[in-house]
Amino acid sequence: MITTLPGLYLMSVGIVKPAVWLFGWSGSIVCSTGMLRFINLLFSVGNFYLLYLLLCKIHNKNKTVSGFQRILSTVTLSVFPTLYFFTFLYYTDTGSVFFTLFAYLMCLYGNHKTSALLGFCGFMFRQTNIIWTIFCGGSVVAQQLSEAWKTESQKKKEERITKGSFSELIKVLQFLTEYIMSLKNVVTLIILTWPYILLVIVFFAFVVINGGIVVGDRSSHEACFHVPQLFYFFSFTLFFSFPHLMTPNKTGNFLQCVRKHLIQYSMLVAISLFLVWKFTYVHKYLIGDNRHYTFYVWRKVFQRHDLVKYIFVPAYVFAGWSLADSLKSKSVFWNLLYFVCVFAVTVPQKLLEFRYFILPFLIYRLNIPVPPLSRLLLELAFYVVVNAITFHLFLNKTFQWPNSEEIQRFMW
Repeated sequence: MITTLPGLYLMSVGIVKPAVWLFGWSGSIVCSTGMLRFINLLFSVGNFYLLYLLLCKIHNKNKTVSGFQRILSTVTLSVFPTLYFFTFLYYTDTGSVFFTLFAYLMCLYGNHKTSALLGFCGFMFRQTNIIWTIFCGGSVVAQQLSEAWKTESQKKKEERITKGSFSELIKVLQFLTEYIMSLKNVVTLIILTWPYILLVIVFFAFVVINGGIVVGDRSSHEACFHVPQLFYFFSFTLFFSFPHLMTPNKTGNFLQCVRKHLIQYSMLVAISLFLVWKFTYVHKYLIGDNRHYTFYVWRKVFQRHDLVKYIFVPAYVFAGWSLADSLKSKSVFWNLLYFVCVFAVTVPQKLLEFRYFILPFLIYRLNIPVPPLSRLLLELAFYVVVNAITFHLFLNKTFQWPNSEEIQRFMW
């Protein structure tokens, strides 16, 4: 039934075995449930430090950000509910986040061999982390493209194009086509990103030998073209980042943008409605496992009426726009890379599972401008309340299935 590679278990052996030798503890002690969960607690400490270092590195040019804002942002992201909950259980999420964030940090510092090696460790915790290894390599490419784009724009002395406009997209696509047609440019990019390319080759070799990306119970983890997963991620991000994404100013800008480009947004809504209609899938676990919050979201909200899933489409469009708008400080190439990676990591998943959204959420949250103190405090307070509720439900609101005597608990 275990569908991930044994990264967490190998890491556990690497910690448990030395403990046996050093302290003379018995196997029953060092391999107890508490000790195994303690390994994830160690990863969580590492995640705290990595989040702080990433915030410092990504926003190092912004001198208006105080040290207190960085620390408060780090604390807030460390208690991000979906990740924080699994810190105290023996799940792969905390270690997966640790190695992926570590790989991203090394990439930003230009240590690409180390980054690729850490990316392999992340892959050993969860196979889909290969996408974030590609993101690390792609960010190097995006930086090169941004520099070339600036040089090209200065040479041609083109008139200023509105960022995020359709005309900019056409210009960018033309530029990309011209850039990759140059053998010199392609060779330069290969030299810069060869550690990541090597890891991707290893991944494809694994897929061929294994006969797929999944190990273990393949029947329950079949890939499909589940486009609404992207919409669920936008909604998830909007919910957990509402202090930043649902400000009156941002809402007003969205409505103004819709009025200005009514035809384009009408087409976007129509396409989204079609995608929801044709490509919504319901996994057997989603409607069969009442321990998870997604079960209740689906039953209480989406199953109330067949039209409910269509009613949310305008909200999906707003959530997607707000997410993209918050990342406008990043280059167009970085944004293109990020959204392609989010698409790749969410859409093939048939099961709606909030844990799949942890890494794309953290990467988004790390890369938006550091919010003002008031929003950070609101975000932290919201996370604390959500964590208090989820831990209360998990610890105190237990239940039993009719055909089992085991205690069941509510969880993400």
